[in-house]
Amino acid sequence: MKKILKNKEFLRNMLAIAIPIALQNLIISSLNMVDTLMISELGKSSIAAVGLANQLFFFYSLILFGINSGASVFISQYWGKKDKDNIKRVLGLAIISTVLTGLIFTIVALFLPEFVMRFFTDDNIVIELGCDYLRIVSLSYIITGVSFSYSIASRSVGYAKMPMIVSFISFLTNTVFNYLLIFGNFGFPKLGVKGAAYGTLIARIVEIALFLFFVYKDIEPLRANIRELTNWPDGFVKRYFKTASPVIINETLWSLGQVMYSAAYARIGKEATAAVQVATTIQNVFFVLVRGLANACTVMVGNKIGEGNEGESYEYAVQFLVLSTFIGFTLGTILFLTPDFTLKFFRNLEADVYHLSRNLLMIMGLFYFIRTFNSTLIVGVLRGGGDTAFSMFLEIGTVWLVGVPLAFLGALLFKLPVYFVFALVSLEEVVKALIGLPRVKSKRWIRNVT
Repeated sequence: MKKILKNKEFLRNMLAIAIPIALQNLIISSLNMVDTLMISELGKSSIAAVGLANQLFFFYSLILFGINSGASVFISQYWGKKDKDNIKRVLGLAIISTVLTGLIFTIVALFLPEFVMRFFTDDNIVIELGCDYLRIVSLSYIITGVSFSYSIASRSVGYAKMPMIVSFISFLTNTVFNYLLIFGNFGFPKLGVKGAAYGTLIARIVEIALFLFFVYKDIEPLRANIRELTNWPDGFVKRYFKTASPVIINETLWSLGQVMYSAAYARIGKEATAAVQVATTIQNVFFVLVRGLANACTVMVGNKIGEGNEGESYEYAVQFLVLSTFIGFTLGTILFLTPDFTLKFFRNLEADVYHLSRNLLMIMGLFYFIRTFNSTLIVGVLRGGGDTAFSMFLEIGTVWLVGVPLAFLGALLFKLPVYFVFALVSLEEVVKALIGLPRVKSKRWIRNVT
């Protein structure tokens, strides 16, 4: 840690990127917490319904993250060379890919919501509430994808503050309309979970409008017309997907694994599903700083490789891993010791949900530092360095060969409480770290993809 604190250039660059991203993630996580807090007033069936319905969006959002993380590898390295034309071409590929993906998920959520809900549960009340939510919120998927592309591209060219500002305005919009429409305040109709869906949709419309306004007003590297976004030379698309496709496949199969975890938890009961929703919402607030570090690592490592300074990129990677582990240990200890305090914000939790959430938070705290290490390892070091294929096999392998089997064994065969099942699932993080660390030391992850 002393070496990191003495490296003024590293700290200055890291904080300039990580803090705005962390604040943006804090805003997003706070929004999820406000959503869950408001919906918790409606009871555990509503919490479970929205939590399970949002598994489809979670799956979609991780694919978006894969598409745009792949793009950020190129954009970061092109920005290191100040190659603006190719930055715009990569942005165009990312936007088109997210729109096509969003169209598929919109069709599923809009026309097949019951199919989605029955994958997780056979509770008719939960299914009905979840279907109501999905039909409305599905209309936000495509515009969310485009916003996501502009957000990550902005960070990759050094404009990390703008997405933070947009997310804050979106947060305020969503919170206000949730308050008005969930409970029917100030003369608005009382819509329950439908109100939460409308609040999200309105906030996403405001968000995309703001992104387009700021990008075309202030961010010249991303200010592109249709021709600049789609003017791809021969071989460009192939080269892009050669590097980006492992990231996309990675996030798709990894997020599908997380959906399978939710399916396993749902088999235990709607109390377990509601508890996981509550505990995960709290954990995500703790995770915001680590996400900022991981994304800063992606940009800074990618920039150094683009500049041809591979030795310094390795030093940066090590410093980020040390820092994220230290922060993870500190935050994990706080998470472990304060479940009763954090759960006070959820005033109307039923006793069984409260008990399960409390135990889940303690388990999450125990494994937290390993989770933060792996986040920086995968998103920051391996992807930032262009080693997307190895990171894909590492994440997919540990989720599907370790995590998913243990989740269903714990839930269905051993019939364990949900917090013990979560502990079993977390063993995949241990395996991931043990395999990933030697890869970092080997330096074989340092690859110039441009």
